[in-house]
Formats: sequence, structure tokens, C-alpha cells
Amino acid sequence: MPDPVALFATVVLLFPMGYFLLAAPAFLLVSLDIPPVTQLLRGMFSSYFLMVAIAGAVGTVAVALTGRLFVALAIALIAAFAVWTRRWFLQRWDAQLQARDAGDAEAVRRLRRLHWGGMLCNAVELAVILISIPYVVLTPA
Repeated sequence: MPDPVALFATVVLLFPMGYFLLAAPAFLLVSLDIPPVTQLLRGMFSSYFLMVAIAGAVGTVAVALTGRLFVALAIALIAAFAVWTRRWFLQRWDAQLQARDAGDAEAVRRLRRLHWGGMLCNAVELAVILISIPYVVLTPA
């Protein structure tokens, strides 16, 4: 029998990940040496990590209240990872923006690598959540 709270928590987590999965590749078509483009991409990454953290926190509380502590812990780990990754990622992004603006020609390549890394991180998280849906959503017997 499906657990509606765990299903809700999973779907709420999937929304920001799905949006990011569709939106981030569009930035592969533009150069990252254009300041407005990099600022927009930075904002998108920042919002993505923040939304995953918020969705994870809400999902953790909702699932914990139903007594499924292992599932709640797994969702809490996703939220904690998003909080940590957001800080780590934005610090490196800002450092590369400063390097690019100071004339470092390799900074654009490093920004692109960060972009690819962020997309890969999202894809892995999304795959893990999708694979775990049958195990998370079913109520234990």
C-alpha cells in the first residue's frame, strides 16, 4: 500500500531537480564570458540548491511525523547535502567570476566545469530518488 506522505515528500523533491534538469543545459549554448549570463546561471544554481534544501527539510519533517525515520534520515541527508553544496559551489563560482573579471583566460573553462559538475550532481541525485521511489513509497508491512 502506498504511503502518501512519503510520496508527497518525494514529489516535492523532484520538482526543483526536474526544473534544473531541463533549464541548466540551455546555458551550454552560451558563452560564460558574458557577465549577465554567468550571473543568471549563478542565481539559478543558488535557487536550485536552496529549493532542494527547503523541499528536503519539509519532506524530512513530514515523513518523520509518520514514524518512517530511515526515510526521513535519507531525505534529511539530501537536504544537508544541498546546503553544503550550495555554499561550496557558490564560493567557487564567485572565485572564478573574480578571476575571469581580472583577466584570467582559464576562468571561463573552470566556470564551465563547475556548470557541468552541478548538472551531474543534480542528475545523480535525481536518479537516486527515482530509483528509490518503489522502496520509499511503499508502507512497510
